[in-house]
Amino acid sequence: MRTTPEVSARERNNKEIVRQLAAEGVVLLENNGVLPLSEDTDKIALYGSGARRTVKGGTGSGDVNVREYTTIEEGLIQAGFQITTKSWLDEEETFYKTAFQKYEEGIQRIAKEKGPQAALLSSMGSPFHEPAFRKLKEEELECSLTDTAIYVLARNSGEGADRKYEPGDYLLTEEEEHDIRLLAEKYSKFILLLNVGGVVDMQTVKSIPGIDAMVNISQGGSAFGEAVADILTGKVTPSGKLTATWAEHYEDYPGADSFAGRNQDVDDSWYEEGIYVGYRYFDRARIEPAYEFGYGLSYTEFQIKVEQVRLNQGVVEVETTVKNIGDTCMGKEVVQLYCSAPDGTLDKPYQNLCAFWKTDLLEPGESQKGVLSFPLSQMSSYKESTASYVLEKGEYVVRIGNSSRNTVNAAILTVSEEVVTEQCKNLFGKEEVSLLSWDTEKEKNTERIMTCGEPEDNQHEKSVLPHITVPVDEIQKISHIYHEIRKPLDKAPSSPTLTLEDVKEGRASLRDLLSQLSVEELALLCVGGARMNMQDFSVIGNAADTIPGAAGETTKALWDTRKIPSLAMADGPAGLRMNPEYFVKDGVILKNLANDPLFKNILPKEALNVDLSGAETYYQYCTAIPVATMLAQSWNEEIWKTAGDLVGGEMEEMGIDLWLAPGMNIQRNPLGGRNFEYYSEDPLLSGLCAAAVTKGVQSHPGRGTTIKHIAANSQETNRNYNNSHLTERTLRELYLKPFEICIKKAQPFAAMTSVNLVNGIHAANHYDILTAAMRDEWGFQGLVMTDWGTTSDFGSESGSHKYNCSSSASCITAGNDLIMPGSQADYDRLLAAAAQGSLSLANLQWCAENILRVILRVEKRERV
Repeated sequence: MRTTPEVSARERNNKEIVRQLAAEGVVLLENNGVLPLSEDTDKIALYGSGARRTVKGGTGSGDVNVREYTTIEEGLIQAGFQITTKSWLDEEETFYKTAFQKYEEGIQRIAKEKGPQAALLSSMGSPFHEPAFRKLKEEELECSLTDTAIYVLARNSGEGADRKYEPGDYLLTEEEEHDIRLLAEKYSKFILLLNVGGVVDMQTVKSIPGIDAMVNISQGGSAFGEAVADILTGKVTPSGKLTATWAEHYEDYPGADSFAGRNQDVDDSWYEEGIYVGYRYFDRARIEPAYEFGYGLSYTEFQIKVEQVRLNQGVVEVETTVKNIGDTCMGKEVVQLYCSAPDGTLDKPYQNLCAFWKTDLLEPGESQKGVLSFPLSQMSSYKESTASYVLEKGEYVVRIGNSSRNTVNAAILTVSEEVVTEQCKNLFGKEEVSLLSWDTEKEKNTERIMTCGEPEDNQHEKSVLPHITVPVDEIQKISHIYHEIRKPLDKAPSSPTLTLEDVKEGRASLRDLLSQLSVEELALLCVGGARMNMQDFSVIGNAADTIPGAAGETTKALWDTRKIPSLAMADGPAGLRMNPEYFVKDGVILKNLANDPLFKNILPKEALNVDLSGAETYYQYCTAIPVATMLAQSWNEEIWKTAGDLVGGEMEEMGIDLWLAPGMNIQRNPLGGRNFEYYSEDPLLSGLCAAAVTKGVQSHPGRGTTIKHIAANSQETNRNYNNSHLTERTLRELYLKPFEICIKKAQPFAAMTSVNLVNGIHAANHYDILTAAMRDEWGFQGLVMTDWGTTSDFGSESGSHKYNCSSSASCITAGNDLIMPGSQADYDRLLAAAAQGSLSLANLQWCAENILRVILRVEKRERV
């Protein structure tokens, strides 16, 4: 660990990497030619809360305590621009600081009156939202100084609260709309930058005339300002594409009126849209979005040509050529492949994303060839009546383009008979979900070969397309063997007390050691090392003793007797969340939370006023990478791997074993409070992104990821006690699919369960998700842990709910190996259940074995 405060070479290098990562994830939504800015533009009128208080990433456990990050204002100044609106920015900043001080004082009052837990819940459930600043006055505009104005519209969100359909959040405030209209009218060049982690009200924005360019700059981490300046000046040509559908009207989204308790029901969420989420819904409902999934402009233009479509042992391969047909700018293009399955006994989306590739940086006139491929079995649909994935008989249409609504048909693949591609068993209960109904008669008159289902006479195109007959015997077919009831291990032959060192040195097997462990030792392994009362303030984000600010660790109680080390974990997914500074006095680590924004306003003074005299200061500043959504918007596997590699390197330096990321839940609704932590509305894109990030992290020996939150964790409102009701097919095809993809491609060290219920069973207690699906079907080899506080009543001040919290003993029975962050109550409950016979020795041994396997995987490296 560093003992000097200077900025390290690692920090400087990683900031430059983040600059590249962020620029690649920027999405150009509109541009009439004003971007890139001309070389003679040297002054800019800059407005909006995001100009000086740029949101680098969301709040809560996903935040990163960086040393510094670059705002939009700073990035523009560094790029050589003069900001003409300093006085307005100063006045607006003073207004903000006054409002934020009042908010902090309110949180401190709650902490004093009700305690730290109540204050923490209040700060997470009601995060600070900036009040509206005064409206701009026409007479204070200084249009004579510059003809170019930029407005930075910023939004923040985070763990513990969903977004609101109200001004200042999803909707624009009256003041924001007024200012944007005024600037668009008065400046000949007006650019709107969206510093947001998700969708905002496009109906209002698109009604404003005079917006010359609109850019989704998202939330870009430590070098955000530099990356945005690179885009605006043309140093980097934007190449990002949206990973979610941006509707013009919020009401266009399915479940808009019921999401997160908007129908006054915070206990049950009914996924009535089924598999129709995002572009699948907009295609099926024939709703024109403001910006479709996969959309994004460039400073240049590209031509995409399909060269050949072939079938190779059940794998579809499409060879394409991309040419930069612009005159001046270099750029990258994303080629997207969608496939439509035929009508049959199963209802199907119009199209599914099946593959994509991103070109290198192409000069004007330069071309590049690339091949998109996917196994045809990927187009299978889950058939609940036979508990299997099937390819139904009929024609499968392959299409190529650069967004979900800008494609050309490339080939027709004919499957002559129904093929079972994967035989499973139904696992998740028969939920009586009233699924949305569709006008099937209208659909029968619509050719599925049409782009987005728009009817037109396309028989000629059909006749000239390549037609490929699929040899059904070449399609991959899978079946599964499911675990039987676990049996306790046979006792190892009489021997001295075994340790993990004996296992590592080959003197004993892991199961020999496990057979020696007592119920008490096994329970210690299966409960996180905090062993605190769950009312303790450090339950979230600061439950580790070894590394200050780390989220948690496994037990250290078995080191002396069994030489079993602990695993240190840090929050994510925008980088490592840790205390930037900590102090050591007489060999004891002193936690100083006065500089931690999550705790500084909720703790009593005695907890903050730590005597630091004579203590040595250590520094562990980490790098904030772009939020997950922005990473995914790059559509670039190398970018994702690079982000993971950056984090893995910092894990090595900081001594972190498990990164509590990537987050990979489906962005079901734009009001989801943690959508910025997740990649996409699409399961394939989410899974591939998580797999690449995982490979980047795990390229560092002994460092691993923790994919989260499994499963159907779509909202923050009443998150510990909300019951997600889904059909088996919906769960398998959408909400579990990203985890399946990531596990099969990257084998992350760990996975984290969500705090909600799934079809009446807590995800942390759901055997069929955690064992039958994850291990038996997908081959998961890591450990499964709970989210923090899953087995306690933490998460609510009242403690009164329709559903109870998750059961500690049922976690172990289900295959949820590790209860985090750990409490004495969890440990006591496991021992009591074991004594009563409701928790078997075999299940304790099974979970302990999964944990020890990961510890051995970590121990292969040279420990810091």
